[in-house]
Amino acid sequence: MNFTRSAEISGGAGPLGVRIARLARALVVPVFLSAVTVLCGVPQAFALEPLIASQARIIGDEARTRIVLDFAEEPEFDVHYLDSPARIVVDFPAVNFAFPASDLKPTGLFSDIRFGSMGQNSARIVLTAKKPVQVAVAETKKGEDGAAFRFVLDTEITTKAKFAELVKTQQWQTPAPVTTATITPGDKTARQAEFVIAVDAGHGGIDAGATGGATGTEEKVITLTFARELVERLNREPGIKAFLTRDSDTFLALSERVTIARQNNANLFISVHADTLKQKGIRGGTVYTLSDRASDRQAQELAERENKSDQIAGVAVSTEPPEVADILLDFTRRETQAFSVTLAENIVSSFEGQVGLINNPHRYAGFMVLRAHDVPSVLLELGFLSNPEDEKLLLDTEWRNKVGDRLATAVGRYRAKAMANGG
Repeated sequence: MNFTRSAEISGGAGPLGVRIARLARALVVPVFLSAVTVLCGVPQAFALEPLIASQARIIGDEARTRIVLDFAEEPEFDVHYLDSPARIVVDFPAVNFAFPASDLKPTGLFSDIRFGSMGQNSARIVLTAKKPVQVAVAETKKGEDGAAFRFVLDTEITTKAKFAELVKTQQWQTPAPVTTATITPGDKTARQAEFVIAVDAGHGGIDAGATGGATGTEEKVITLTFARELVERLNREPGIKAFLTRDSDTFLALSERVTIARQNNANLFISVHADTLKQKGIRGGTVYTLSDRASDRQAQELAERENKSDQIAGVAVSTEPPEVADILLDFTRRETQAFSVTLAENIVSSFEGQVGLINNPHRYAGFMVLRAHDVPSVLLELGFLSNPEDEKLLLDTEWRNKVGDRLATAVGRYRAKAMANGG
């Protein structure tokens, strides 16, 4: 269902005039810097100046719920439906959500509400419903002062059959995640010159991840901070080239993270996280590798939570098609899994006596983000935001630098062995 307001063709106060003005402002700096960006080899992507959502309100009950957002400029928007579970997705251009998250605390029809960036020029609100739901009203209107604008979304219960029909008949189709097996990396011989490491900061944008119990710090902030520091540390090592899968507070689907690593001919993929557990006494680092069967219940539950990242952001979830009939691909996958285990063991060995670890620190489960069939991959839990002591360490620059040093040592050992074996 598409609720995008049609732009009036007018140069001044109409929606089209607003968009042209915003685009013009966005172009001023890129035009001025165009010579510099070309010389530096930086892609020239024009970022629109984000709209400001200054306030938000939600009110309602189990039958009908209203959400209101206040904007300084009139926003364009699209409203869509997703099932399993029932969700309403509202897409905007770039938006700075300047209100506290508590202003959109799940209320009435909704059990979960997420909002945030989906990329350079887009933002999203995802409303997860307790039962089948439909949009009764979606509109923008001028505020009482005549200057600001108000986005209003009225929702109400509906039948399962009606909701299924809404999902089926809507014009919008969620983009399917990229199938990583179909991505053809560049020339593999390029790997001989540099040892390439993809450092993946978990979560981002609309998907904030876990939240610190003491400080309220979001996991996505901690992972990006550490990932940036780790890339800088690794790049000081001769022959190593590390890069970030995401370098800002933006959302990446799990398949996108894998694809970025493969397209850049990564030799290793390290995904960084800092989750929470119900057992607040558990603390320390953990290194996970991929397996169809989980090593334990804790690993299984963690993988299930991490694999819901796409669902949280309102992205279509699909599984990669079976390719086990391809004997060569199956061999590559098994070889890669063995290399992943070797990397995990090197990290654990490097951490022992230097960085706190949980019991049995190398564990395994079906993490979607570790499914590149030809890139050895690990998921590193730095610690747990549910533990006060771990939370303090995660926010400590000196401690993070120490962890980065130990990881550089582990990667160096892995690389030396791989090079000795001709890899």
